[in-house]
Amino acid sequence: MSKYEVIIYWSQEDSAFIAEVPELPGCMADGKTYQEALANAEVIIQEWIETAEKSGRFIPAPKGRLKYA
Repeated sequence: MSKYEVIIYWSQEDSAFIAEVPELPGCMADGKTYQEALANAEVIIQEWIETAEKSGRFIPAPKGRLKYA
C-alpha cells in the first residue's frame, strides 16, 4: 500500500468513483465501487512510479494528508 494521499469521489458524468492522487500529476483511476477505485489507484500509483523511474522524471515523496483537502 502506498503512502500517497488518494482522494475518492463519485462522478455522475462517468458513473464511477474517481480516485485522484494529487501528489503525482495525472495519476488517477476509477472503479464501479469505492473499494475498486482505491484498489485501481494502488496499481496506477505503482505504474506511475515505474514509468517515472524509467524516464528519469522526478518522483515526489509522499507528504501525507494535505491541509487544503
